[in-house]
Amino acid sequence: MSLAVLRSRALTGIAAPPVRVETHLANGLPAFTIVGLADTGVSESRERVRAAILNSGYEFPNHRITVNLAPADLPKESGRFDLASRGPDMRDVRGQAQARRAIEVAGAGQHSALLVGPPGTGKSMLAQRLPGLLPPMTLQEALESAAVMSLTPGGFRTALWGQRPCRSPHHTASGPAMGGGGGNPRPGEISLAHHGVLFLDELPEFDRRVPEVLREPLESGRITVTRAAGHADFPACFQFVAAMNPCPCGYLGHPDRPCRCTPDQVRRYQSRISGPMLDRIDLQVEVPAQDQGEMLDGPPGEPSAVVRTRVLAARECQLARQGKPNNELGGREIELHCTMEPQAQALLRGAMTRLAWSARSYYRVLKVARTIADLEGAEVLTAAHVGEAIQYRRALRMAGG
Repeated sequence: MSLAVLRSRALTGIAAPPVRVETHLANGLPAFTIVGLADTGVSESRERVRAAILNSGYEFPNHRITVNLAPADLPKESGRFDLASRGPDMRDVRGQAQARRAIEVAGAGQHSALLVGPPGTGKSMLAQRLPGLLPPMTLQEALESAAVMSLTPGGFRTALWGQRPCRSPHHTASGPAMGGGGGNPRPGEISLAHHGVLFLDELPEFDRRVPEVLREPLESGRITVTRAAGHADFPACFQFVAAMNPCPCGYLGHPDRPCRCTPDQVRRYQSRISGPMLDRIDLQVEVPAQDQGEMLDGPPGEPSAVVRTRVLAARECQLARQGKPNNELGGREIELHCTMEPQAQALLRGAMTRLAWSARSYYRVLKVARTIADLEGAEVLTAAHVGEAIQYRRALRMAGG
């Protein structure tokens, strides 16, 4: 038996009370338990720690591991309690080939994404690694982002110049906190993510009005905050990524853990995300549970640096062809730049009829197919490109089916 103690900090408002991270290894069946009012993000650090140890060339201990975060009555959140010192990298995510591919497509075309799957399958890990795949900010983007941040009470920090913002508000955030507000209107999380990534974990747990606040900015890239004294416009051109469980208990479709939810409970849970909101999310990807062998012993994934090379090449292709990412194409631009082979066109139209898509869904799938083709360096969209894009809009349907 052995005991190790490290010191960290929690966050309560602007205070940072001390926390003792006590790790105990004991004989018994292998297990990894974290106790002490840890939230979901801290609990998921088990897989991050495991990945960091293995990728650092060490053997993960085959013992009963207990991590106690003291004091026990202090809530702990975020990843500051990870024992790993490595930065987020795509190689940390083992398996999950389709979800990894979807994140690559999202980065290449600036597409929004929803990751659906049971707890502990790597949804948050994947979302947190998206910013590392994105192109560097242009001077104009950096200036606009800094201008928005300068309106916050803390102001803009020069150390963040040129870094794409990544905002991840808690699911208790209100509508005004997301969209902006106050007597003298200030930008909310949506605008603070301008030219960066907005990640909403546990999307159905947010107040239903919060996702609806995103609908207009996802289309227009701006948000208007109206108050009695007048209104203020803020920029809100962000890349939206969300994660959710397929049902209230989280285990619908899990191969080993039975789901405790009734079909009606599943429908109510999934319906917290409205149809119009889902319509605006380009990639809706299932992140299924993996078997233990694949999760623990499988080979590491491709490093972020390798994936980013392909993302940057595809984005440069888009800028050269149309001067903007594929996600921003509209109207005549889609017809001009998304030429399809006859088989691809028939496949897409058939899917639209069979799955009862709206026109918006049809064109969003078409833009995703354009990005997939760009990653391959293809000019004309084939049935393979369209077929892959179609699969990225069936996560909730698959989960409910």
